[in-house]
Amino acid sequence: MKIKPLAKNRKARFEYDIQKTFEAGIVLKGTEVKSIRSGQINLAESYCRVDEKMQVYLLNAHISHYDYGNRNNHEPLRPRRLLLHRSEIRRLYGQLKEQGLTLIPLKIYLKDGLIKLELAIGRGKKIHDKRQNMKKREAQRDVARALSEHS
Repeated sequence: MKIKPLAKNRKARFEYDIQKTFEAGIVLKGTEVKSIRSGQINLAESYCRVDEKMQVYLLNAHISHYDYGNRNNHEPLRPRRLLLHRSEIRRLYGQLKEQGLTLIPLKIYLKDGLIKLELAIGRGKKIHDKRQNMKKREAQRDVARALSEHS
């Protein structure tokens, strides 16, 4: 299995406490596939939603127009359906309704020639949680610097 990362949502791990991750396929048009393969995708403000028909959608993900596309080019911000097993969707739906969790896209990658999306269930962090993470990271950097100076 060859996995080639195409785009990451860097803000996701900072703003959310990730609890569980899933892999999903995406229903795409031809020009979207070509744009994604060339790295023209932005997941920064995107999120996922499960609707009443038990279908999962990727919303607000910006896939730029394909440069060599014709008038049949895609809309950059259109909702895109995610492909998951029905049992996974039911489990996600229950967790999202009961516990106040969110579905966040983490990264998009090529796996055996297919474009896949890694999404996660997460809880939004509070400001003090973010500060604690920043302090922890700074302390780790200081320790690494001190060790590298002594070596």
